[in-house]
Amino acid sequence: MSTKNEIKNGIVTIKGGYVTLRYERRLRHPIEVVWKAITDPNELAVWFNAKAKIDAHPGGTIDYVNTASGFHTTGRITVWDPPRAFGHEWHIAPNPQLPNGEPKGAIRWSLERDGDFTILTVTFTGLTKPTGIRFAPGTHAYLDRLEAHLEHAALPDWAERTAAVRGLYLAQ
Repeated sequence: MSTKNEIKNGIVTIKGGYVTLRYERRLRHPIEVVWKAITDPNELAVWFNAKAKIDAHPGGTIDYVNTASGFHTTGRITVWDPPRAFGHEWHIAPNPQLPNGEPKGAIRWSLERDGDFTILTVTFTGLTKPTGIRFAPGTHAYLDRLEAHLEHAALPDWAERTAAVRGLYLAQ
């Protein structure tokens, strides 16, 4: 059985025990600026709350430690096509909030020029249902922080923004 919940910026699709999250944002910035924001460790530290190491090539690796939650995420880069696509595995090590970790996830960041704008599509796949449901509002909040970062505006507090959008997402 498949369930789909569409909202302004995110789609949650549940199939069996797994979830796919898909977000699309139209950003007022050139594709190169958005690319840098999603791939440069210094920029990720600001809006994504992550200490990031990226071995930037197909087959390279990512290593993120979220400075707020402590989640440690690693994975192999599956797509590296600057400035159009960046995909990688999303394996979260076991921790108190996710005792079994998250072993099979993947994320893809796709960018497309649209005049002076960039269409950013973010797709998480292979997340277990409990993790996917939990990540949906948090990912939305991170993308709000990315937009604010690109605008040189005050970044919304991640926890407050997550709580504010939680009701927009499917709770199953």
